[in-house]
Amino acid sequence: MKFEKEFKVEQQIDLPIAEVFDFFSRAENLQRITPPLLDFKIVTPLPIEMKTGTLIDYRLKVRGLPMRWRTLIADWQPPHRFVDTQLKGPYSLWHHTHEFEALSPNSTMIRDTVRYRLPFGPLGLLVHKLIVENDIRQIFDFRLKEVPRLLMEKK
Repeated sequence: MKFEKEFKVEQQIDLPIAEVFDFFSRAENLQRITPPLLDFKIVTPLPIEMKTGTLIDYRLKVRGLPMRWRTLIADWQPPHRFVDTQLKGPYSLWHHTHEFEALSPNSTMIRDTVRYRLPFGPLGLLVHKLIVENDIRQIFDFRLKEVPRLLMEKK
């Protein structure tokens, strides 16, 4: 669909795939890799058993506006892949694929692919260009810094 956008980012971490996937498989770590500006909180009681079909509810603020977000773990393939999709939130479509590839016994490539669409057709495209595109980039730039810091902190 012409209003759908895609964002991709990858990052190499010098740790085994099992350790990297384990970090991402704990929902509470999502709060740790989300910029504080979003005031992101998991509402679903922890710990959350991650598997296909798991539902997770969050509260956050987008540009100061409070909102709720619900995701479904649509695909769960440890330690290589999982997909979360938005069931309730600000997007008409949010489909986030997390992929993990062992480059060597002690090195992992993390790939994120987000397909998304804003509501309101052409108006949504304008909002995307003016605001959302930059916001998504800032969220993932924060993650690119925080993920290695938090993973290496454990060592």
